[in-house]
Amino acid sequence: MAKTKPVRAPTTSSLPYDLRIPSSTASLVRTLGKLSRQSLLDLVLLWLSKPNVQRFPPFLAKDLPTNNVDNEEETSPYPAAHSVEDVRLSYEELQGRKGGKREVVDRILEGDWRHGITLAQLAMADIRYLEDRPAAQKWTAFRLVPADKKQQTNKTATSATDSTDLTACLPRLHAATFLSNLQREISPLVKAHYHLAKSNSFPLTFLRLFITDSPYQYPRHNSAVYMDSSRIIYIAFPDSSPFIYTSATVSTTGGSAATTAAPVGTDSRALRSIVRNAIARALSKQHERYELEATSLTAKSLATLFALRGPGRTNMANGAFSIFADAVVEGTPIDPRRPVTVSPDEYFAKDDNKSNDDDDDNDNTNNNKHEEEAETGTEEPKRKPLQSRDSNDSPATKKRKLIVSSRFGSSGTLGCSAALDRLDARLLDRFDDDDDQQADDSDRDDLEVEGYLESGEYAMGLSLTGTNVIAGLRKLAELGMVDPNRMPSWMTGEDGVSSLVARRGERVVPDRKRG
Repeated sequence: MAKTKPVRAPTTSSLPYDLRIPSSTASLVRTLGKLSRQSLLDLVLLWLSKPNVQRFPPFLAKDLPTNNVDNEEETSPYPAAHSVEDVRLSYEELQGRKGGKREVVDRILEGDWRHGITLAQLAMADIRYLEDRPAAQKWTAFRLVPADKKQQTNKTATSATDSTDLTACLPRLHAATFLSNLQREISPLVKAHYHLAKSNSFPLTFLRLFITDSPYQYPRHNSAVYMDSSRIIYIAFPDSSPFIYTSATVSTTGGSAATTAAPVGTDSRALRSIVRNAIARALSKQHERYELEATSLTAKSLATLFALRGPGRTNMANGAFSIFADAVVEGTPIDPRRPVTVSPDEYFAKDDNKSNDDDDDNDNTNNNKHEEEAETGTEEPKRKPLQSRDSNDSPATKKRKLIVSSRFGSSGTLGCSAALDRLDARLLDRFDDDDDQQADDSDRDDLEVEGYLESGEYAMGLSLTGTNVIAGLRKLAELGMVDPNRMPSWMTGEDGVSSLVARRGERVVPDRKRG
């Protein structure tokens, strides 16, 4: 009787967490090698903890085949342990002494997990890398908004009348329900592996998705496909915030990409579009539909996204208004009571007086110190106080710094967490534009913006890159190279965006969603 071939049928289930990648895959060495030695040992001990050891069991002596040659096992540099406790003790010993990272990687792949690394273990390694290096990915912020404008208006009115329900406009995120809904939306198009993890550094939840274009449960792919970074997308859900962060670009870490990938797996834009649309539908429910709206903010730092698109009080208080969000000035600009808000002149004059008082205190301290040194017969060389270095500035320089401080606030300073690494502006101004023309010509502006969005043409493009673009612009204004009075709000960090379209110095936003 002829042997029948097995029939493989498509399925809507997700890729299993225990799908193993052979430990001989070369990309696994690079993926695990991204982590530091300490992080790698902490991750292994997490695999061996009681809640996870059943999901990620190590290779033990009882797993050896019966026909295995004993001499071959004895000569192995990493012989199989007899119990999970022995494996745990070996890694605790590695944690207690110094050594190289490659030693830990070799022990994992050639010893205790020689039978392969599962997709869940690989996802945990990637999440740990994001925790160790928050700037490893570039993130784009999206706002979760109701799909129906009338629904949005009603919810705003309801929130205004009922102050007890502060989270009425935010859908509740239940992990199991959300993943089930997301799988239902994605499974007809692609097959995915899902991994949720709570961040230890930020108040948010990470979701890692690995996408493959096969509709089958166990796709017949090369093992290198599971290490392809173009198939991985990260989504971050900050707590108590209507914003969602998605990985904007594909990271280069994670191994070589497969050359035989299908268009969905290799086209990162199509991948992100599928996932973003599915996220909004997965969070929606009956009579309560949501959409993801672009916020024109892309940054490498998660701290920047939290400062500009997070649950804090700095979302709409940047630039000149950051002094109120940072609580360095008492009161608000719209306080109807007797004015208690300190003007910028008074605020910075108070700082100057404080600096002068500090100078006097330092002078008194120095005089007492000199008297003591005169009695002992020793004297240290005199040093110019740091506070007196700015006292030699000219009145014009002091006035310019005051204007810069009033325009930038606390943005662009050392203590500011909103550090943009890139600022892209597309200017629609033409050389033949009349500066005296009325700026409220909204019909012409809308036509030009719509034409820009359709054709992509603009008069000039401006791209600024660096560790902190706003801090660089502030420094240029303090040095007098840029006039702070004529700087638009998007250059002082007040708008809190990293990409924009501008005309006559003002940011122009079309009345429609743009992804």
